[in-house]
Amino acid sequence: MTDRITLTGLRARGRHGVYDVEREHGQDFVVDVALELDLGPAAGSDDVRDTVHYGELADRLVAIVTGEPVNLIETLADRLVGACLADTRVATATVTVHKPQAPIPHEFADVAVTLTRGR
Repeated sequence: MTDRITLTGLRARGRHGVYDVEREHGQDFVVDVALELDLGPAAGSDDVRDTVHYGELADRLVAIVTGEPVNLIETLADRLVGACLADTRVATATVTVHKPQAPIPHEFADVAVTLTRGR
């Protein structure tokens, strides 16, 4: 599959993490998504119903990030990739969850987990 929809830099505040302070105060999470699917039908019809509506997908992903807390971003990424694959047109989904404010006592740019799942 060579067709792809990407959504990059989706930011939402969640309360995920192992430490109490992460649950109490929350922090920003940044999500990148790449979906592989056949975009030929949408290109031919010019109809949003023939593709993954990325605005609606963003709403579902933000609801997960802002929803029920989990300990690990691996678990969060798994929930997000599951939401992407809920649309049966998606053959493969890659989700990266960035945790730029992770409680690490050293200077760092980012912590991220990437999952790729397919049918």
